[in-house]
Amino acid sequence: MFEKLKELIDNSYSIYSKYKVACIVKMKDGTLFEGVNIENPSFKDGLCAEQVAIGSAIADGYKKGDFDKIYLLGDSAYAITPCFLCRQVILEFFEDENEVISFTENGKEKVFLIKDLCPHAFSEKELNNDK
Repeated sequence: MFEKLKELIDNSYSIYSKYKVACIVKMKDGTLFEGVNIENPSFKDGLCAEQVAIGSAIADGYKKGDFDKIYLLGDSAYAITPCFLCRQVILEFFEDENEVISFTENGKEKVFLIKDLCPHAFSEKELNNDK
């Protein structure tokens, strides 16, 4: 998956921050959806690679529970993790035991579980006032 991410990261539209991110979301049926970060001068209105990939899967008809893994590559010597806005989106569609697999720019892999990245998440139970 690292090689696919390396090719994909060049599609990043990160002309302001110069920080490229690529994401591939794998569905339980093996289908892959790709995403890259897309910036504009109003940074808050940009799209993260994870949001693009997840949104593509939803637009293609996939639903909550169909998602399996997330693969990430940042323009970094470190294995990146999703921002907190993306973590909230990830929580909506992935299960706690699903993996986020992040690579450094040199291909070193680090694996995170969703539940470890999001230990005290805002979820449906808060909206329903479940105790």
